[in-house]
Amino acid sequence: MTRLPTLTSKLLDLPGVRHAFFTRQGGVSTGIYASLNVGVGSKDDPEAVAENRRRAANHLGGELVTAYQVHSATALVADGPWPAGPPQADGVVSATTGVVCGALAADCAPILFADAEARVVAAAHAGWKGALTGVAESAIARMEGLGARRERIVAAVGPCIAPASYEVGLEYVQRFTDADRAYGRFFTAGAAPDKRQFDLPAFVLMRLEAAGIAACEWIGRDTCAEPDLFFSNRRAFKQGEPDYGRLLSAIVLT
Repeated sequence: MTRLPTLTSKLLDLPGVRHAFFTRQGGVSTGIYASLNVGVGSKDDPEAVAENRRRAANHLGGELVTAYQVHSATALVADGPWPAGPPQADGVVSATTGVVCGALAADCAPILFADAEARVVAAAHAGWKGALTGVAESAIARMEGLGARRERIVAAVGPCIAPASYEVGLEYVQRFTDADRAYGRFFTAGAAPDKRQFDLPAFVLMRLEAAGIAACEWIGRDTCAEPDLFFSNRRAFKQGEPDYGRLLSAIVLT
């Protein structure tokens, strides 16, 4: 296996399970994509992206499977590589040894799930829209369909944009409070009267806890504020960069 710099969660330190929240380090991409950019949808050199994905898969000892992410609440089961290319979805679930379930992100919240007893794992990409519409719950339901039990499932939220970096407008707040007035508590005052700071990781954790899983945590890193370690869509936009790399978070049964 090729070893790369990664972050991990103690919750997912389980028998028969291997996982990693990869940083941007350890790959072959250059420039704004330096260096472990795994985003097929980026404008990076496709050969570099393919090599980066190979390195990440080798690190975990399996075959990487990711979806064509569209900020949906859809989670799908993968027994191996997609036969007709990546389908549109934001969660990948598997009970097959060696299938590396992966989620790509660059500020959105990656979530890794495991039920070690049932031998079912999942990876989900939760931007604000997916988190609000239920991608985490969809992944849990798919896991249950493969024999997992939610009271045994543990989940970890990886590096994502933290509230100090996530300024939004009032119309954004409205989308959440229209769904549930109580969701207003995840927004705090911003620098201007018409701005708020959104706590994405806390919102995701709340949804995971409400789903009734055994335990969950955020590993506590802000992608927007740590340019040496993480890609960030928002940071790239603020700096006038034309594109941005994508980080990988992944989990596999061994």
